[in-house]
Amino acid sequence: MKFCLYIPVGNVTPGQFQSPAAVSEMTKALEQADIDACCVTDHPAPSSEWLHANGHDALDPFTALAFVAAASSRLLLQTNILVLPYRNPFLTAKAATTLQVLSGGRFILGVGSGYQKAEFDALGVDFHKRGRLSDEALETIREIWAGGNIVKKGMGFDAKGNEPRPSPEPQPKIWIGGSSDAALRRAVKHGDGWCPFFSIARHSKLNQDSGIQSVADLKNKVETILQARQQQNLQTAFDVNIAISSVDNFINRSQGEIDQFQEDLRQLEGAGVNWVTLKLPHPSRAAYIENVQWFAENFVAKI
Repeated sequence: MKFCLYIPVGNVTPGQFQSPAAVSEMTKALEQADIDACCVTDHPAPSSEWLHANGHDALDPFTALAFVAAASSRLLLQTNILVLPYRNPFLTAKAATTLQVLSGGRFILGVGSGYQKAEFDALGVDFHKRGRLSDEALETIREIWAGGNIVKKGMGFDAKGNEPRPSPEPQPKIWIGGSSDAALRRAVKHGDGWCPFFSIARHSKLNQDSGIQSVADLKNKVETILQARQQQNLQTAFDVNIAISSVDNFINRSQGEIDQFQEDLRQLEGAGVNWVTLKLPHPSRAAYIENVQWFAENFVAKI
């Protein structure tokens, strides 16, 4: 089992998380704790109502992860998730390539189709076309990364002989988020992995409905993906990364919480999971770093 921890660069608490010194300090703590990867999310223009209800801020994911890359040498860098329809696929491919090249091949492009209509509206993107835009973007990004001349007309672009460079070697892995039937098909066709999240009661109803409902639900969906890959004779390695919220689970850092999470990990492994993404409590930067160290001592060191 490998672990990816959210690095809370979207937290706007003054003086705590959004500064070069803060990012450097948190990154070094993650790397020193032997955490496998860190991740950030993507909300360029969230709804104010959502943001002040149960939402969260976010820095630009590519810029934030570039700062993390510069402060580390081993830590993998993941977007969890980048909303593909928000951006022209040529721009997404270029940003991902740049991060892959300058991080020494440590980038994982976790992507999804998005869910917040108000954000789509603010960005001038048709919410109802997000699935088709996602499929088109995935196909186009793969073509761009392969190198050479691109002749392709899309829903929002017309490449008539364009050649984006450099071609990343190796290409970043692409992990597909979401748990709908369309997301599962997308993961089979385009993904090197699948990165859904568990539904949580305090999430919005839309998020609750689009999340994984139970370990049994997770296992069934993993089996669906793997069977489809087998039918299509896809034999490359495939990752399954489930995002869970540990903000409510590790409040006391008690032995009971440790025992429960170890049992949770055993169940997830039995469901076919090989990555777990967590958001640790972070009331302050010092508390976040302390929780990273505690998590490493109690789980990473014992895997």
